Amino acid sequence: MSGWTAWRFAQPGFLALVALLLPLVWWTLRGGGATRLRFSAVSLLREARGKAGGSDALRHLPLALRCGAVFLGIVALARPQGGNVQREVSSEGVDILLVADTSGSMEAMDFTLGGKRVTRLEAARKVLRDFVAGRANDRIGLLLFGEEAFIQCPTTIDYGVLLNTLEAARIGMAGDGTALGSAIGTAVQSLKDLPGRSRIVILLTDGRNNTGILDPVQAARAAATHRIKVYTIGVGTEGKAPFLVDDLFGKRFVYQKVDLDEPTLKEVAAATGGRYFRATSSESLQQIYELIDEMEKTEVKVREFTDYHELYLLALLPALLLLLAEGVLRVTWLRTLP
Repeated sequence: MSGWTAWRFAQPGFLALVALLLPLVWWTLRGGGATRLRFSAVSLLREARGKAGGSDALRHLPLALRCGAVFLGIVALARPQGGNVQREVSSEGVDILLVADTSGSMEAMDFTLGGKRVTRLEAARKVLRDFVAGRANDRIGLLLFGEEAFIQCPTTIDYGVLLNTLEAARIGMAGDGTALGSAIGTAVQSLKDLPGRSRIVILLTDGRNNTGILDPVQAARAAATHRIKVYTIGVGTEGKAPFLVDDLFGKRFVYQKVDLDEPTLKEVAAATGGRYFRATSSESLQQIYELIDEMEKTEVKVREFTDYHELYLLALLPALLLLLAEGVLRVTWLRTLP
């Protein structure tokens, strides 16, 4: 909940009376309502004014005080009110589980960042950081898989902890195989009992299911029964991919074919109402996560309410003081004749 100060006039129609100030000033300057006296000589008038006190420079001060009092009185009639506007923001966040492949094939260096070759995992890490930074009010978790699948970070709104666990991800830390079915099954177990309005899995891999006892499509059907949507992303360039190796000849690139099972990834996504994407560069991978970000926006509800209180005394009291000051000046320092 957030708030700020606001103000208004409860009876703004009275402000139109301000237009009467100009006729009042004109009528007063023209001497309206004043008694006229005849003097046989101007010197007698000057002598009388000198005895009465006052100054030509200040002779319009009572008029200014009266106009100020009238203006403030009109403002008081318009009933200025101040209030504290409260904004209550509520959102039904999305539960998101980021699933990343850390098998040995993710070491292929067919992606670039800033013109420099990087591994597929490093490119994915950068895009995932940007994706997390663009979300708000969502619970996001991280699952890593290879030959095994495990939750690296449970769904949380503490994105700092999430990003720290993402930085700790390393190629091969979950084994060298690719257990797609186990990854999806573990994701379902993690999300199925969460109360969120929407639960999604974003699975990134560059391989084919070659280990584990759970079939990826069967795991996807289980996800669908729990209304968990799975987006699948296949990463890697077409054909052979470069791997940096260090042998007797020093560091050099060796090109190897990586087997990406696109039909299975498409079937997994279709079974849960998700979509399959193919990323062959860092730029296309970034665009894919941006597109998913747009499709899975968090619904935010905003309610505003204001508690007003009267402020007319802030105008009325100064108006009375100005009238009092005018009266005192007219009978003392700026008194008039007769």
